Amino acid sequence: MKILHVNQSDTSGGAAIAGYRLHQGLLEQGIDSKMLVGNVKTDSDRIVAVPRKPRTENLLNRFTRYSGLNYINLLSSFDIPNHKFYQDADILNFHNLHAGYFNYLAVSKLTKTKPAIFTLHDMWSFTGHCAYSYDCDRWKIGCGKCPYPDTYPAICHDSTLIEWKLKNWIYGKSNLTIVTLSHWLTEQAKASMLNRFPIYHIPNGIDTDTYQPLDRHLCKAVLGIPQDKRVLLFGAESLKDKRKGGDLLLNALRQLPISLKAEILLLTFGNGSEAITAELGIPTIGLGYISSDRLKSIAYSAADLFIFPTRADNLPLVLQESMACGTPMVSFDIGGVPDLVRPMVTGYLAKPEDAKDFCNGIVTLLEDDQLRQNMSVNCRAIAIAEYSLELQAERYIKLYKEILL
Repeated sequence: MKILHVNQSDTSGGAAIAGYRLHQGLLEQGIDSKMLVGNVKTDSDRIVAVPRKPRTENLLNRFTRYSGLNYINLLSSFDIPNHKFYQDADILNFHNLHAGYFNYLAVSKLTKTKPAIFTLHDMWSFTGHCAYSYDCDRWKIGCGKCPYPDTYPAICHDSTLIEWKLKNWIYGKSNLTIVTLSHWLTEQAKASMLNRFPIYHIPNGIDTDTYQPLDRHLCKAVLGIPQDKRVLLFGAESLKDKRKGGDLLLNALRQLPISLKAEILLLTFGNGSEAITAELGIPTIGLGYISSDRLKSIAYSAADLFIFPTRADNLPLVLQESMACGTPMVSFDIGGVPDLVRPMVTGYLAKPEDAKDFCNGIVTLLEDDQLRQNMSVNCRAIAIAEYSLELQAERYIKLYKEILL
């Protein structure tokens, strides 16, 4: 069985990392897996960039961009059937299609002779432009009058009604099976234009050998953290991203009791950490963007808590990584977060946008060593039982076979 993944990148970004991990998991189980991606970061003959027509596409973008219709200038997507990776594949697996390398209007052509799984890493596939709609549900009725045109991927003009209709039209001519990562996104997909297709729930997998609990004292020493400090860890690809809630985190940390602040050190990884740490009155260490799984595992293992004040998310990889390392979590009750942060089992789930409740979660867990220890055991056990890379690969292989029958 030969699988071809189409994704924004191999390792740049959360959806890319998730797709790459699935690719590796399939290879380990003897499946012939390859990737066509927008941005290649690794060196492998199984991963190549999607062929592009930059001159023509950039010229077209001058017009399509201002129409508010993202990505329809990318004519090269219609040439993918000429690529050997495509011709050799038995089945396609789409991932993130909205990072400026792929034209969604090509989906019907690509699935005309080969079936495809569309793994949803966010809501973009069924909205008029946005990856997360927050409190807007106009995607259920056709979009238009968009309240969040600046939300990623931003639009210069409100053509969300047209983009919604274009997606709906293309899906009507496509051969797709939908995979969602969280229970929340499963329900969203069932209420969307994608409900014409079979919908399966398969969470992302994680390498539980690479991400595992390490000696906390040793990890602190490696990172130069005093042994007497309680460590709060915050990480995201971009800490300046409003969706990740850096402002809510600052608000919550300011409300911590003074006595507790004196015991805390904030550890961060991700781009833009200086903007977060500069405003705090507690010691901080910013590790910058980390691509190394080993170094991230050290950071999680050094932490007493992983704190993640996200405003909108599907099944965040950082929470899975924290779980696998046995580090309890504090986050908000939004999107697919409750799949991972289970109240008083693996962490504390605060009310959305409520910095005071988020602060209360940090205090509650930091002041109860036995509770944190129990949660740490639960985190590791759940990661192994429900989110191993082997289990994810097995679930996908079973689904690929069912579709190809």
